Amino acid sequence: MSTDGQGGADSRTPSHAPNRLDRRKARTRAALVAAAQRLLAEQGRADVSIQEITEAADVGFGSFYNHFTSKDELFDAAVALTLEEHGALLDSVVGDLKDPAEVFAASVRLTGRLQRTHPQMARILVRTGMSYLTSDGGLAPQAMRDLQAAADSGRLDIDDAYTAVAMVGGALLGVLHLLETRPDLDAERVTDRLAFRLLCMFGMAPAEAQEIATRPLPSPPVS
Repeated sequence: MSTDGQGGADSRTPSHAPNRLDRRKARTRAALVAAAQRLLAEQGRADVSIQEITEAADVGFGSFYNHFTSKDELFDAAVALTLEEHGALLDSVVGDLKDPAEVFAASVRLTGRLQRTHPQMARILVRTGMSYLTSDGGLAPQAMRDLQAAADSGRLDIDDAYTAVAMVGGALLGVLHLLETRPDLDAERVTDRLAFRLLCMFGMAPAEAQEIATRPLPSPPVS
């Protein structure tokens, strides 16, 4: 309860402004997550110890348990952040596109190009595997949204969005793995061809699919 302005205190608690300790804790947690992302991309979960993580983050071993109860909890946070970053990257590039079919195709093309533009992100997505296709962040919910919009507008023929997401996600994971193991391949050509084939699979005429799958893309920020 607040007073009528005669000098009484407002009972509403003011928001807590981060102090030096809060900022230091936030920096330490961010350093641990960033280190986990790097090590996850390079080695995978099973091959990394907590000691390696804290050394890579340049923080004390004991600091780890101030933020995470286990290595798996940290890696889950690292994957979640990666998926969030992937989703934000896609939205930042395709947000101004109006045609739902083009939005879908552009997202596919940008994701395939991650192996060249954001290799750490791409490697984490590949190592996350099939769980990536049902995650609450990243490509899965955005692909569901884009495919549903394309279906609702009549641009693509999709009778089951969940199956469509599994098909698209599986193909993308395969392409990301291919491009990681074959650095000699032209990532743009490979991913544009994938987008073309997916558009055709969802009922688009080849000539239009080819045109959409080869339109100029806005350039994403390079990591």
